[in-house]
Amino acid sequence: MKFTVMVRTMLGAAAMTAAVAAGAQAAMPPGAGFGGHRPPMERALGPMGSQGRFWNDPAMVSKLSLTDEQRKSFDQILQQHRTTLVDLHASLEKAEIAMQPLMEADQPDETRVLSQIDAIAQARANLEKANARFLLAIRAKLTPEQWKTLQASRAEREQQFHDRVRSGAQRRQGPPAGGPEGATPNGPGFF
Repeated sequence: MKFTVMVRTMLGAAAMTAAVAAGAQAAMPPGAGFGGHRPPMERALGPMGSQGRFWNDPAMVSKLSLTDEQRKSFDQILQQHRTTLVDLHASLEKAEIAMQPLMEADQPDETRVLSQIDAIAQARANLEKANARFLLAIRAKLTPEQWKTLQASRAEREQQFHDRVRSGAQRRQGPPAGGPEGATPNGPGFF
């Protein structure tokens, strides 16, 4: 029984370590990536333009009617938060690195493994809170109309991405069995 609990704990810790490592790119300034995971605040704003700096993308500047003052304030906000985000990202990576030898030990110490999981979770929470502060500061400089336009633009980009993924999957699968009526493998109707 104790062995089963220990194995389950180790497997859970290994899975968590893998999941955390997959998202280890967490919360550098926008665009640095969270792996497959995006924190709620970043999902709301979403990275755009050059490394998430939507305010430097001429099309978005025009679309949102951003002022030079807004753009300068966004750059200042980025600079104010960047060092903290980099430091917190490093703390998360260090916590993840410290987990590796614990999991690779011949007889993993459950107490130490669980304690390190707590340290990783806390490092991730600190990083996500700092990222949220950064994104909230950016959002605070947008007018309600600009925010709605930004959200609509982001939703449109997501839809285009999903459409491309779906069309790519359909091309890989090929035409339905039997193909379109009157089509031959080299004739009309086939890709």
